[in-house]
Amino acid sequence: MSDTSDADVRNIVESARRLGIELDEAGTIQWLTAMAANQDDDQIVVDTASGTFGHKVSMLDFSPRDLERFRRIGQIVEVTGPEGVAESALALSGSAAQSKIQSFPGDCDYFQRLNIKATTREEACAIMAGLMRDKVLSTLQGPTYQFLEAKLGSFAWDCTQGGEKRWKGSPITWKAADIASGSIDVVKDDGTEVTLRWDEVALDPGWCKLDWVVADPARTQLSNASNVIDVTWEAPSGEIVSLDGYLDAFFQEVYLDSDDVPVFAKLAKFVSDDALDEYVDRLEGEVRKYLTDHLNYGKAAKRMYNVFRLSGRHLDAAFVRELFDEPTTILYQVWSLIVTLENATEPGSSIPIEAVQAQADTLIVDVVKALDGDQEDAIVQALLQLRRTLEDQNSGEARSSEVEAAQAQVVNLINTFYRDKLVAMPSIKDYIDAVQAEGPAH
Repeated sequence: MSDTSDADVRNIVESARRLGIELDEAGTIQWLTAMAANQDDDQIVVDTASGTFGHKVSMLDFSPRDLERFRRIGQIVEVTGPEGVAESALALSGSAAQSKIQSFPGDCDYFQRLNIKATTREEACAIMAGLMRDKVLSTLQGPTYQFLEAKLGSFAWDCTQGGEKRWKGSPITWKAADIASGSIDVVKDDGTEVTLRWDEVALDPGWCKLDWVVADPARTQLSNASNVIDVTWEAPSGEIVSLDGYLDAFFQEVYLDSDDVPVFAKLAKFVSDDALDEYVDRLEGEVRKYLTDHLNYGKAAKRMYNVFRLSGRHLDAAFVRELFDEPTTILYQVWSLIVTLENATEPGSSIPIEAVQAQADTLIVDVVKALDGDQEDAIVQALLQLRRTLEDQNSGEARSSEVEAAQAQVVNLINTFYRDKLVAMPSIKDYIDAVQAEGPAH
């Protein structure tokens, strides 16, 4: 490290110290050195001990400590098909793929590369639709999971679905009953009634995603488990084409089975040369969303970390990296609790409210152990108030005004907590101010 870099690291350490964060200076320098060495290296590495693989930079942040749990959940979410027709490579993404630094990761996020061999694109789309439908109908509910919804296809016009507004170009959401029947009824803005069919919208699949809620009895915790599926068609000529028009980059995934390296390597050859720039642009779009019209500083911070580490802002990335290794980031689990509460109070949900109550109890105990100070006391009090309101809440029943008010108070306090941490680093404060000054994307 140069003298200038040493000085910069000392500045990070000082910013962290002001927040009560014990930043490991030697570890930070080691990580920065590794990042500099790997900056222009697209090499995929295999960890033979754990049987995982991924981009060199992604593997720096991965710990296999919960690998068996993620593999078990992976069996629920992975879409599979007949040998010789469908081949797959399943990966962790999001905070789950950064378990070395994310002491308290959020949801169980997966990313799957699903390659389908077929004579025509239309045949590949039909196979994809059938495999996704089979997966959903075979995993609707089990002792430790419940299916929530799927995304397949996009709306061709503004319309209303079940009384809710849908916009042209937005993904179509399918509940279990919709998938079982194979159709959804919507009303276009001009009053025309239209039936959307699963097999037909699959011809232009757009964003493909499946969501479950999964239980972890040992942790007394419910988590969302999502699988974003990047489906490709392999023609008889060997050419590979993404069915949604864009073959995703591989800068944040950690793949769960080294036996899938050949499938990954075959598909990765068709990723755009501009994939890194495009990926960072997409991440910055999400950062903008969570700093403006969907304010969530915790989610913004996690995406800023990836923007910073992939765009050369390694000092800023090092600060955020350490922030998410702090005991106080147990507060990120509040978002999982809120999402679980929202799913449990959807009409017809079979998620027991008792499971949400137990999750809230565990989280409150963990937060009390991790936090101190006036701001932290306010958060604990807000969580206790939210927990009290759950006593009169039933499963599958819309949240009462008292629950919603308590939820809003918790969310506001958590946002303030994360914002205060982030803006302690002057360069990150400047970044946030610039994004918010520009406002939401249009």
